[in-house]
Amino acid sequence: MTEGLFPLPGPVPEPGVPVQIAPGAVHVPGWLSAERQRRLVEACREWARGPVPLRHTVLPGGGVMSVRTVCLGWHWQPYRYSRTADDVNGARVAALPEWLVRWGREALTAAYNTQGRDRALLDGDGGPAGTAGEYTPDTALINFYDGPARMGMHQDREERSPAPVVSLSVGDSCVFRFGTTRTRGRPYTDVELASGDLFVFGGPARQAYHGVPKVLPGSAPPGTGMRGGRLNVTLRETGLRG
Repeated sequence: MTEGLFPLPGPVPEPGVPVQIAPGAVHVPGWLSAERQRRLVEACREWARGPVPLRHTVLPGGGVMSVRTVCLGWHWQPYRYSRTADDVNGARVAALPEWLVRWGREALTAAYNTQGRDRALLDGDGGPAGTAGEYTPDTALINFYDGPARMGMHQDREERSPAPVVSLSVGDSCVFRFGTTRTRGRPYTDVELASGDLFVFGGPARQAYHGVPKVLPGSAPPGTGMRGGRLNVTLRETGLRG
């Protein structure tokens, strides 16, 4: 990991050992087993078929995001959530499965509790708001990166809940740029996220700017079920009702 440089030098991260990138932001390399990676890829293929299909999101100014997205639980469109995909086909999005909720709770335990914390960072200030077992994500945003797809620096601000964001990666590695809550620019840290990696950001890092400036084609390990590209699944608590 280094600030704003390619390629990323340094020692190879040890699988399963959490690395704190910033207070509240933790990278756990190799957290997803090969079996779980394959299960996630198979499930994402089903979700991509609908009821709301995988699509390029159109931004309010007319721009089109280079990644393709499908949602579970709640549908995200810039910059709000709804139960139906009014900007696509009007259909109600597929439900978020309970097994993915369980993975989210396990992810918080892996990221936070193994660093000696008994409480996950479930509030915006990193205070004692609850345990990892109380984490109940109700939406998943699934982004697929192929070709030159990337993600600009942004904040996840549409959620009313301050609970952490859980991010799972499968397929090609990427450069994940993690900044501060103040600006899209420097200072930031570039982290290489590989297939099976977990990244969690909550507490003081919950509103940090982050993005994906580069995907590394052909870097996926065999056996994931991917045919190229990068799959990223982010779990969130929206804090919404209805």
